[in-house]
Amino acid sequence: MSKLPSRVFTRRRLVQSGVAVAAVVPFLPKSLAAQQRQVVIYNWDSYIDPGSIPDFERQTGIRVRYDLFASNAELFGRLRAGNPGYDVIFPTNDWVARMIAADMLAPLDHGRLSNLGNIGAKFMDAPHDPERAFSVPYFWGTTGIGYRKSVVGQTPESWSTLFTDPTHAGRIALLNSDDTIYAALKYLGYSLNTTNQSELDEAVELLIAAKPRIRTFAPDNGEDLLLAGEVDLCLEYNGDILQVMEEDDDLSYVVPQEGGLLWEDDMCIARGAPNVEEAHEFIDYILDAENAARIAEYILYPTPNEAALALLPEEILNNPAIYPSEATMAKLEYARYQGEDVAKMYDDALTRVLAA
Repeated sequence: MSKLPSRVFTRRRLVQSGVAVAAVVPFLPKSLAAQQRQVVIYNWDSYIDPGSIPDFERQTGIRVRYDLFASNAELFGRLRAGNPGYDVIFPTNDWVARMIAADMLAPLDHGRLSNLGNIGAKFMDAPHDPERAFSVPYFWGTTGIGYRKSVVGQTPESWSTLFTDPTHAGRIALLNSDDTIYAALKYLGYSLNTTNQSELDEAVELLIAAKPRIRTFAPDNGEDLLLAGEVDLCLEYNGDILQVMEEDDDLSYVVPQEGGLLWEDDMCIARGAPNVEEAHEFIDYILDAENAARIAEYILYPTPNEAALALLPEEILNNPAIYPSEATMAKLEYARYQGEDVAKMYDDALTRVLAA
């Protein structure tokens, strides 16, 4: 894979940049907001290139406030009691469905999104949001194993490397989210959308048995632990590992043979957003082919923007860690929202693992 040009900001160090500085700027007083257009973004940590926010502000005159969340549960919890002032938010596909069911999203006006046609047709009729009434795809990806090649040796082809193999005890990080439950289910040969309580119990038992060998259940910073040498293996998102691979060529990423999670993060407008017009302008800016390609080349996640694909280098398009092979894709599953009772089953399963 080619090195990205002048990568001044690494993923987590991006919080030192102007993008994250905006995240600590307080909401504008109503009197000032009336004089200056603004949009308030609530996104995953460092999930954009450092140039897009300043460029959007220059092009539109719209001031951006950029806040960060660390998990879908945090995003959902922050808005469930009422929108505190966010405009554009970035939930994952199953959480989009959950937020639609809870009436937490505002409908999109496709007439205001002139670049919507850049999105590939296969992404437009999404099971979690038919006809894209409430969401537009931002990026997609996989979960798998990030690892240090010089220590692990052979490619960790199975989730057993994390869950049952004692070789790397104390040098493994898992995620403190449902993604860990999903990986355990796939290892056991079950669907990650199972509603069978006994299968979930088996996944919980597997993870509890593995806990003495797990260094930490990380809040989506396993790639930092891997880069720093604190762990040698971690369950993580593909783009996060690919970004630290730019800094350390001893690191790599693989989707295990049992398969894993296929996910999609979407751009949505939160119900009660104070700046709906500006929110549409921001989303349309991201949908522009050149802008989408620039972000994709920086964050190293696969883009659903078909027009942007034509602008990306072959080294990225042909990298199976970014764009998986058909054989790998066949083993992946999207997580589905199946109602609050099923969501509680998974929440309870994770709680049991973390509390054990």
